[in-house]
Amino acid sequence: MVDPLILILFLVGGVATAWFGFDLLPETLIKQASIIDHSRILIGALGGFLGLFAGGIFRVLRQNLMQKVRTMPTDLLVSRSVGLILGLLIANLLLAPILLVPLSEVVFVKPLAAVLSNLFFGVLGYNLGEVHGRTLLRLFNPNSTEALLVAEGILTPASAKILDTSVIIDGRITGLLECGLLEGQVIVAQTVIDELQQLADSSNNEKRAKGRRGLKLLTDLRSSYGRRLVVNSTKYEGSGTDERLLKLSADTGGILITADYNLAQVAQVQELKVLNLSDLVIALRPQVQPGESLNLKIIRQGKEESQGVGYLEDGTMVVVEGANKVIGQNIDIEITGALQTSTGRMIFGRPEKGQIATKSVQANQQPPARPS
Repeated sequence: MVDPLILILFLVGGVATAWFGFDLLPETLIKQASIIDHSRILIGALGGFLGLFAGGIFRVLRQNLMQKVRTMPTDLLVSRSVGLILGLLIANLLLAPILLVPLSEVVFVKPLAAVLSNLFFGVLGYNLGEVHGRTLLRLFNPNSTEALLVAEGILTPASAKILDTSVIIDGRITGLLECGLLEGQVIVAQTVIDELQQLADSSNNEKRAKGRRGLKLLTDLRSSYGRRLVVNSTKYEGSGTDERLLKLSADTGGILITADYNLAQVAQVQELKVLNLSDLVIALRPQVQPGESLNLKIIRQGKEESQGVGYLEDGTMVVVEGANKVIGQNIDIEITGALQTSTGRMIFGRPEKGQIATKSVQANQQPPARPS
């Protein structure tokens, strides 16, 4: 909505400037132009075109500036702003004596001096604020080692983490924050809160439980982490929550945390930073190699009659050949291979020599009857 308004204002300004500026042209030029029909209209159209061109340039500059402001650390933004303000203040203080000197013969000297001095001292103050501003900010918090490392360029500021609805409902985000695996600010978009509220107000019991669980988790995060949890109230245009989250991630440069496989794939296509919790869980699973041995409890029968199925502590399914006779018992198995599927990882194994026979004999042995 802002970009079309900018173009319209520059268009109207260009047309108005050319239309009313036509009368300021030299009289000889006006008399020559009056010979041509509709000369004022042509000049107005030319002014409108130049206004549109200038509006397009201004729109691009504005978008780049907003992008930098959103991704810039707060302390650096404050230091640059203070440096720019001080530079402009010094420039205008130095201009005061020049403006008081009568220079009626050379009219353009004062405006030119004002423009050049403000430009020079403004850029100078901006650069000084960028280089030394954080050093001055550290005076208010001298014990902050992290601020010192960031200012010296040794430590990179942590990127903000943007939470998707799926990870809030999932609940594992709390454990990641408690373990310190996620650094920086945690951003929750207003569209995510609205979606959780709709789920909590749903007539479906399952959806209502998910929505309430998500809102309860956000309340706990607020009480535990305080200002680290930030609610972004920017209203992005889009057909759904996922599209708005992608726009928020693109504007802020943060990392999108999600458990939605499709959303993670779309974010990667758009070259956005994304962390899929499912990929993180797979990466943190203990690695088992063919030939290793482990003790496993056979829980149920597999798809084949001779197979038995057990599970590791992290939930990885293990298919054991020839273990259908020892369901409910612990046996030693040898890993023979592994398979990565879209739903997770599957491990294959076989009982070690003598395991099945020993377990079967123990199961068939009946305790002696007690004398009556």
